[in-house]
Amino acid sequence: MNRVQDEFRMFQSLMKGLTAIFGTNCEVVLHDLTEGYESTVVMIENGHVTDRRVGDCGSNLGLEVLRGTVVDGDKYGYFTNTRDGRVLRSSSIYIRNDDGKVVGCLCVNFDVSNLMVADKTIRSLISNGEGEKEEEFFVNDVNQLLDALLRKAREEVGKPVSYMSREEKVKVVRFLDQKGAFLITKAGNRICQFLDISKFTLYSYLDEVHSESQSSK
Repeated sequence: MNRVQDEFRMFQSLMKGLTAIFGTNCEVVLHDLTEGYESTVVMIENGHVTDRRVGDCGSNLGLEVLRGTVVDGDKYGYFTNTRDGRVLRSSSIYIRNDDGKVVGCLCVNFDVSNLMVADKTIRSLISNGEGEKEEEFFVNDVNQLLDALLRKAREEVGKPVSYMSREEKVKVVRFLDQKGAFLITKAGNRICQFLDISKFTLYSYLDEVHSESQSSK
């Protein structure tokens, strides 16, 4: 298989089978990661769970896999939250072509909010302490995703941009690079505006970050 479209009918049947078992609170999403990150969702069942539809972008976790920050991106049974605060238990399985390159991702997001307020027996089944906590941003377009990553970068530094030193701005660039933000089309312009720096300065920071990364290997 070279593209997810090569097995489109199989994925379609699999996704419908999963949602038939788990019901309307279970969202299943197929991402095509071979084109721009602006529009990765090619098939979705029960998109109301994260308020997404075909043509929307992927989450921040996919960017990290494409960037190479995360080598084995498969995650099973982790917990995350929707924008309105509902709790999801999710699994993300990356699809590779015959050469081992990531070409897609199949994601299952099950809304367990109602179950978590049920009795103790049910909660013991859905929250057994084995699922790790991941911060995942479910958005409709890459601009929202980039804004979320910028907010997170600012939180990592812990101060407004206007008070950041050069070293702290480099730290922001390092964080964004590791999270795959620069894979987003025209992200550099938005990041320059956010940090109040020129493109020349941004490229200088990136060179510094990449040099550090190479020297640490």
